[in-house]
Amino acid sequence: MNFFRGVIGGQQAGAQPSGVETIQKLCDRVASSTLLEDRRDAVRALKSLSKKYRMEVGTQAMDHLIRILQTDSSDSEILGYALDTLYNIICSDEEEEQDESEDAAPVKSKNVAAPEDAQRRQEDDIGAQFTERFIQEPENVTLLLTMLEEFDFHVRWPGVKLLTALLKCQCAQVQGIILVSPMGVSRLMDLLADSREVIRNDGLLLLQQLTKGNAAIQKIVAFENAFERLLDIITEEGTSDGGIVVEDCLLLLLNLLKNNSSNQNFFKEGSYIQRMKPWFEVGDDNSGWSAQKVTNLHLMLQLVRVMVSPVNSPGATASCQKAMFQCGLLQQLCTILMATGVPADILTETINTVSEVIRGSQVNQDYFASVNAPSNPPRPAIVVLLMSMVNERQPFVLRCAVLYCFQCFLYKNQKGQGEIVATLLPSTIDANSISAGQLLCGGLFSADSLSNWCAAVALGHALQDNLTQKEQLLRVQLATSLGKPPVSLLQQCTNILSQGSKVQTRVGLLMLLCTWMSNCPIAVTHFLHNQDNVPFLTAQISENLGEDERLVQGLCALLLGICIYYNDNSLENYTKEKLKQLIEKRIGKENFVEKLGFITKHELYSRAAQKPQPAFSTPEHMLFDHEFTKLVKELEGVITKAVHKSTEEEKKEEEVKKTLEQHDSIVTQYKELIREQDAQINELKEQVSTLASQKDQMQNTITQQLSQIQQHKDQYNILKLKLGKDSGQSDSGQVNGLQLEELTLLREELEELRKQHTLLNTQLAEKDTLIASLKAEGVQSSDGSTAAAENTELLKELESLRVQVQTQAAEISQLQRERQELQSRTEAMTAVSGEAADLAKVTKLENRLSTQTAETNRLQEEVRTLTESRAAMEKELAAATSTATILQTEKSKLQQEVAESKKEQDDLLMLLADQDQKILSLKQRLKDLGETIEDEDDLDARDQFDEDDDDEEEEDDE
Repeated sequence: MNFFRGVIGGQQAGAQPSGVETIQKLCDRVASSTLLEDRRDAVRALKSLSKKYRMEVGTQAMDHLIRILQTDSSDSEILGYALDTLYNIICSDEEEEQDESEDAAPVKSKNVAAPEDAQRRQEDDIGAQFTERFIQEPENVTLLLTMLEEFDFHVRWPGVKLLTALLKCQCAQVQGIILVSPMGVSRLMDLLADSREVIRNDGLLLLQQLTKGNAAIQKIVAFENAFERLLDIITEEGTSDGGIVVEDCLLLLLNLLKNNSSNQNFFKEGSYIQRMKPWFEVGDDNSGWSAQKVTNLHLMLQLVRVMVSPVNSPGATASCQKAMFQCGLLQQLCTILMATGVPADILTETINTVSEVIRGSQVNQDYFASVNAPSNPPRPAIVVLLMSMVNERQPFVLRCAVLYCFQCFLYKNQKGQGEIVATLLPSTIDANSISAGQLLCGGLFSADSLSNWCAAVALGHALQDNLTQKEQLLRVQLATSLGKPPVSLLQQCTNILSQGSKVQTRVGLLMLLCTWMSNCPIAVTHFLHNQDNVPFLTAQISENLGEDERLVQGLCALLLGICIYYNDNSLENYTKEKLKQLIEKRIGKENFVEKLGFITKHELYSRAAQKPQPAFSTPEHMLFDHEFTKLVKELEGVITKAVHKSTEEEKKEEEVKKTLEQHDSIVTQYKELIREQDAQINELKEQVSTLASQKDQMQNTITQQLSQIQQHKDQYNILKLKLGKDSGQSDSGQVNGLQLEELTLLREELEELRKQHTLLNTQLAEKDTLIASLKAEGVQSSDGSTAAAENTELLKELESLRVQVQTQAAEISQLQRERQELQSRTEAMTAVSGEAADLAKVTKLENRLSTQTAETNRLQEEVRTLTESRAAMEKELAAATSTATILQTEKSKLQQEVAESKKEQDDLLMLLADQDQKILSLKQRLKDLGETIEDEDDLDARDQFDEDDDDEEEEDDE
């Protein structure tokens, strides 16, 4: 212990050991001491030396400190010392102080910052080296995650700081280790629920580092209920009036949502957009905003923009825009937009936010058009914003934001485009008020080149993909000066171009003319009607000018190419062919294409093509518009081809186009036919589904009725049994009554069956006679001969007879089944309604049986007719002896028919046998019920006995 006091106190007899030697002795003590107190004191001493001797402690003591974390996990004090020492090794004090002062003093002199930056890079390199050494074993990071579960403040807080430092130095590697660690992210999310604000706040910083650039971790954190916890913390801390904790929460939310469509959808589906509305509630007095409030509100606006960014999928953006309008968030933003006293940077960011919330959403755009500024008289918000855009005294970033807002308002908004253009038409101009069209025209022809460019681009967006408004804008007339006739807006633009104004102004006007004339042959005709326009363009393109004029030359070439490509040849002097000849003579085709390529080769072209929002560092860089870059990309190739094509190729292309149009019309007709057929099919399917549902309903109804009948039967049987138990005599009387009813029904059934039996025997005898006659006729025909055609006719008649006999047998079988069904129903009949239904069934069967009897008589008549015709044919066959061989073949066929008839006879006999069996069963049933039934054999025997008695009496009398 004296040794440690000497090291820490610094006063000891003899020579003072060096820092390296002291660190070496302390490391040996940590490695060899068996007492926990000795190891704890040694680690505490290393902690005190780690800030001054960062490299030495990190080199010699890191392995020992890691071993302390592994072996002495039960002692929170030594764990805290070890974690603090590792943190000091990886992250120096200077680095920490610099991180904290970044927001406070972000701007420094370059000369002063250079040495500090070099020192900081050196410190970062040292921290990265030690971090890489620490994470060589992934188990070390896993061990550190386990330490974070310890609730002790002296362990948990240093662990959070150490893991944050590791993520700052080697973010991707540490993220990978945490991602594969079981419950690694969940353990870190528990830090947000810690009641100690220091740990919670440092946990926010840890999660910020953890979620940087890793979509998988971002999703896990989001699904660990991060949105709910962060929004609760923001509300508890006072939303925009809160402190640095609100800023940390907002930065973490931005990490989770930016470029992560899954988390954005989860945020929207969880109704968290609605919870953002209270953030933007500002009072009437907006003076004296603190720097922290400005920062918080700026981050909140960025969070809204992340949800509706143009780079997101259109469907996700549209759903978020709809939710923001429905919950009133857009209305709240417009309130900030029109409020007074709002700081300039917040106002600029609010304009950009409103721009993206309304971009491409018709409902939101219509609402924004209805917003009025709180002025006297009230003016539309669009007019107030345009006044700022064309005012050169306004800040540059604010003017860019207003231009972006106007572009987003007109994006895919033909209604808004029509309203803007209408303010320029003579019939709608109001001299007593300032309109958007007047402001745009004023900016277009002002002395400020930036106003010229912004107004030209804004007016071009009012014409974007809208042929109607392009034609309407041709009607606009401008009064240039007193005493001179008005000129068209198109002509005034070309006049300013020819006057040689600033490059920015000419670029803006050329972009406006290219947008205006593209896909509008009428505008091209108006432009070519002025005899000075084409010579001006050719002169601009053919001259060899400096670097600053190359972009203007390229835009002039694009405009001339549009005049060729969209030319309808209505002007004889400026047809497509003559303009191409003019280019070839005065410019040269290759030179023209080269000048046309100057546009896409410009360094600012690719920057403007990246995103819709105008983002320029200085006003001089404001040359290209995002939508115009799309137009250039679309037209450059087709204009190049149009210039190089000959007249014959154009004629061929026109023929091909006509053919394609014809094919398209045919395809359209077929598509319409297919649509009609699809509609018919859908109607039929609906009808089928309706009928199926009706069938199911009827089936259910039948099933229910059957179940009710069965229930009634069961209830009847139960009642019958109960009555049988109650009284024997009354039961006997009731049973006898029931037996009489059943006996009556059974007798009627038996009588019907006897009649059917007799009828079937008669039919069977007739068929036996017919078969015997057919056999005899076949034998007779074998002795003689007949004509082949007549014999064939006879066979057809016989075949028809056979089919009819089969049909008759099938119908008899059907009658038997129906009789059997009737018998079963008769046995189960329990009510008068059931008896009436069975009687109706019996009547129906009798009617059908009479019908079958008539049919049998008709068949017999046909058989007799056929017999007579056959006798006539036999007389004719007597003379035909040459066809004996054919007759033998016919004989075999007849024999086959006879065999089939025999088979049918056997089937009928089987049916009769079944009928007899059923009759016997019914008789047995009657006997069981107590009725005396005499069989036919008994009746015959009785009749015979009576005859014998009569004979004996006669003999006695004699």
